[in-house]
Amino acid sequence: QVQFVESGGGLVQPGDSLTLFCEASGFTFSDYAMSWYRQGPGKERESIAEISGGGTTTYVDSVKGRFIISRDNFKNMLYLQMNDLKPADTAVYYCNAPVRSWNTWGRGAQVTVSS
Repeated sequence: QVQFVESGGGLVQPGDSLTLFCEASGFTFSDYAMSWYRQGPGKERESIAEISGGGTTTYVDSVKGRFIISRDNFKNMLYLQMNDLKPADTAVYYCNAPVRSWNTWGRGAQVTVSS
């Protein structure tokens, strides 16, 4: 079955960097575009970065220039390099395919940015 395991979250200070990891299984990873999503306190989950199977990336404006999404199709891994973190980036971060036939989500990785 489809599974996602997010890791790498933590408590950091404004301006710090952090890398998130997503282990995906149960589907042909390289066939799917993949996205990072986040859900901040009291907010709905939103997509913030997407990468195609071939590596083309898109970002929402709030993270553009600070976050980098990447993938390793051999390891079925998705990554999110987050730089210059801000308190507004505080959220639970999830990975998933933007176009999918399953309704499965991982537990997410908590990222807290606070001084």
